[in-house]
Amino acid sequence: DVEKEKETHNYLSKEEIKEKVHKYNLAVTDKLKMTLNSNGIYTGFIKVQMELCRPPQTSQNSGKLASSSNGCMNTLHISSTNTVGEVIEALLKKFLVTDSPAKFALYKRCHREDQVYACKLSDREHPLYLRLVAGPRTDTLSFVLREHEIGEYNSFTASSWSVISVGGKQSSLQMISTEEKE
Repeated sequence: DVEKEKETHNYLSKEEIKEKVHKYNLAVTDKLKMTLNSNGIYTGFIKVQMELCRPPQTSQNSGKLASSSNGCMNTLHISSTNTVGEVIEALLKKFLVTDSPAKFALYKRCHREDQVYACKLSDREHPLYLRLVAGPRTDTLSFVLREHEIGEYNSFTASSWSVISVGGKQSSLQMISTEEKE
C-alpha cells in the first residue's frame, strides 16, 4: 500500500495537490468537494455514466441490470489511491452485478473545441487524480463505464477459453454470431 500511495503522488507535489484541491473546492457547485488528508491522500467524488449494450448478470434479478441504471450518472466516493480496476469493481458491487470486472472498461470522455473524445483508461490509472487535474466540470471531463468490445476482455485469455466445455463454446459462438447479425 505504501508503494501504491507513493505512485499516486509522483504526478504532483504535496503542495501542488493542496493547491489543486483548494481550487477544485472553490469551483465545485454541487457540494461534492474533495478532502485532503494530512498524509497527502485525498478523497472525493467522481460521477460515472453507465453505457451498457448488453444487460449484465446480477445477483438480484438473474440477468438484467435495472433498466433505470443504464445511461444514468452514478456518484462514487473514492480515494486518490483507488485505481480504475477498483472503481469498476465498486460500481459492479453497487449494482449487484455478478459479471467479471474484466468484461468492463472505464473511459474518460473529454470535450475540446466542439469535439468529444473517448479514451479507455488503463487499470492502473487513478480517476480521482484525473478529476482533480481537470476540475469539477463534467462537460470538460466525464467517466463512462462500458463493456469491452467482443474479444477484448482484460483477463479472458486462450487458457480461460480452453476451460469452457465444447457445448459452452458453441453456445458462446452462437450468441456472438447472433449479436453481430443484429
